Amino acid sequence: MNDSIRFILNGEDVSLENVRPTETLLDFLRLRRRLTGTKEGCAEGDCGACTVLVGRLIDGKLFYESVNSCIRFIGSLQGTHVVTIEHLAAKDGTLHPVQQAMVDCHGSQCGFCTPGFVMSLYGLWLSNEKPDRAEIEKALQGNLCRCTGYEPIVKAAEQVSLQRPSTLFDPLEKTRAEIIARLWAMQASETLTVTSEEGRLIVPRSLEALAKILAAEPAATIVAGSTDVGLWVTKQIRQLNPVVFINHLTELQSITAGETGITIGAGVTYTRALETIARKIPTVARLITRIGGEQVRNMGTIGGNIANGSPIGDSPPPLIALGAQLTLRSTAGTRTLLLEDYFIAYGRQDRRRDEFVESLFVPYPAADAKFAVYKISKRRDEDITAVLGAFHLVLDETEHVTDIRIAFGGMAATPKRARSVEAELIGKPWSEATVEAARLAFDADFQPLTDWRATSEYRQLTAKNLLTRFYLETVGAPAELKRFEEVA
Repeated sequence: MNDSIRFILNGEDVSLENVRPTETLLDFLRLRRRLTGTKEGCAEGDCGACTVLVGRLIDGKLFYESVNSCIRFIGSLQGTHVVTIEHLAAKDGTLHPVQQAMVDCHGSQCGFCTPGFVMSLYGLWLSNEKPDRAEIEKALQGNLCRCTGYEPIVKAAEQVSLQRPSTLFDPLEKTRAEIIARLWAMQASETLTVTSEEGRLIVPRSLEALAKILAAEPAATIVAGSTDVGLWVTKQIRQLNPVVFINHLTELQSITAGETGITIGAGVTYTRALETIARKIPTVARLITRIGGEQVRNMGTIGGNIANGSPIGDSPPPLIALGAQLTLRSTAGTRTLLLEDYFIAYGRQDRRRDEFVESLFVPYPAADAKFAVYKISKRRDEDITAVLGAFHLVLDETEHVTDIRIAFGGMAATPKRARSVEAELIGKPWSEATVEAARLAFDADFQPLTDWRATSEYRQLTAKNLLTRFYLETVGAPAELKRFEEVA
């Protein structure tokens, strides 16, 4: 018996029994439903032309988030509400206030990117009644335009927040209670398996079911946010079978701030984690606002970023510098290890085929510590890291180094600590002379490669300069430049 994926598309209930494991939401919208307002630009979650909203139930409440439909798989939509640009205008053709503001402010020229911008602004309109300039720009980080220069689009966002009409006009606000009831009725009580000619997709009902599936399916690919796996399909044309979707598992969605640190479930997205991390470890929160665009942060998970083991993943270096611990789970139970020990070699992690990342524990920086994270990329927003350095320093009362942990991404085949540099600093006075001498030890720790993001020489010099920058900031030089003063 073949199960089905059930969700709401605009106002219609959808039930799909014949779904490819890696069929994207964008292909479904354009090819199956001819909803061509949603555009394909980059097919890698970069340009935002394919932006739609996905509503999901969290703790009984309905939240809508902007996502990149080009890398969002149909299997991840079970029990959700998909909203496209076609759903915004009234049946008589009256434009939604967000759409009308784009017209009034001349926010569209060629028009290709416009639906994506409208959907991103609509997501902001639903979640923030009075956004300031920084919040508007943050909401638009994941949308690119070649024509307007963004200023008219920002003005449209400002206009619609000042002239906000009754929410009774809005197609989502006036049907919220009805949609919640329909989504509750769609929640699956058992594991779903959907089979097509190209393979199977599986939606487990619980962590226990997930563990059993992985034990029986050693070739399975786990998908949480698909911000990385999506590119395996759209750019590398990889065939994945079976695919196991975990973004719906409530057991993986919790984030708890305790006395000594934060426990983060593997399914917690960057967006969901941001408020707690901003309150407890604001340095890491500022980094999160530079990971992809809003759509990527709404889909991507910290657990997935770690599990994939990319050497340029943004979250591992600061978490390693803080001494984070990872919990893995399988049918045999759980095991915990230091995050830095999880990364073995390029493409190889200390995770068996039947294990999955369950949670992460991130200690708070020591009360007397100096902690900083620096991301170097060609573009400030929505760009992949060339070099990322994280520093956690503790000094004694005589200003000697009692403990220091330095971790880098983009410098080796895995996220890696600079242990030779650390050894040169431990026990010595925190001074310019000490730091200058320790710079030489980088050559023993790292031999970075050259690629289109940066040369080996650039990476090595940048890493050394980041240590110097960290020292200068700890002794009173101007702090790290921040575009957004507050993250909340």
